[in-house]
Amino acid sequence: MGLSVSFIGYGEVGSTFSRDLLRNGVGRILAYDILLDDPARLAAMLERMTHDGVTPADTLANAAGAGDVVFSAVTADAVEEVARAAAPFLRPGQIFLDLNSASPSTKRRAAEIVQAGGADYVEGAVMAPVAEPRLAVSILGGGPAAERAAALLNPLGMNIRPVAVEHGRASAMKLCRSIMIKGLEALIIDCADASAAWRVQDEVFSSLGQSFPSIDWPALAVTMRARVERHGVRRAAEMREAGEMLAALGLEPGLCQAVAERHEQVAKR
Repeated sequence: MGLSVSFIGYGEVGSTFSRDLLRNGVGRILAYDILLDDPARLAAMLERMTHDGVTPADTLANAAGAGDVVFSAVTADAVEEVARAAAPFLRPGQIFLDLNSASPSTKRRAAEIVQAGGADYVEGAVMAPVAEPRLAVSILGGGPAAERAAALLNPLGMNIRPVAVEHGRASAMKLCRSIMIKGLEALIIDCADASAAWRVQDEVFSSLGQSFPSIDWPALAVTMRARVERHGVRRAAEMREAGEMLAALGLEPGLCQAVAERHEQVAKR
């Protein structure tokens, strides 16, 4: 019968991965998204799933119980809630692959919830935007079942690299990187806005180019602004998780919180 796959959450990641998995040989994908419960947005979500060749699930429970591999592709602030809602419907041997950008402690709590019923929890730390590499985006895998998840999914076009048998380490790698990348995005937006207001963009970017000659600063400013305008709300949730990680280590989370606020501000314009 082949591998059965389901998705909880059908945003950019769910839609992109589903299309590629179907193209690469998965026969059927079942998906649930909270927007299916919103009468005002139901039709648009059904149209999106139908266009992608995905079968809509009536409930989260149906999606959780259906797949050999259940992808959780929601938002960082919903990681535990989704794990708790899915856990009663998971069965031993299923892989619950959590692709959300959450803190190590959040992933560990979610793992405990899922594994209490016998299913295998694999944390997946997505290390780059999915738009270009799509299904082949680099994903760090964590947990005792990470090797099994890679063996099942990499032949279908995924790029999962197991990095730890314990939960939390893969997410720590992801969020430490995110502090730099998301912080740089917030900084370059403010730098570009201020230099534009003073009409000194050429001088500022030229000076930055002298300090860091390998970077095309004007192009990077455009690219990073576009990312934040499109994904700022999700990235803000990720930065709050990074702040939680720092706080758990006894470090100051204020910078991460400020970056999160800036991403939300830009996204909501």
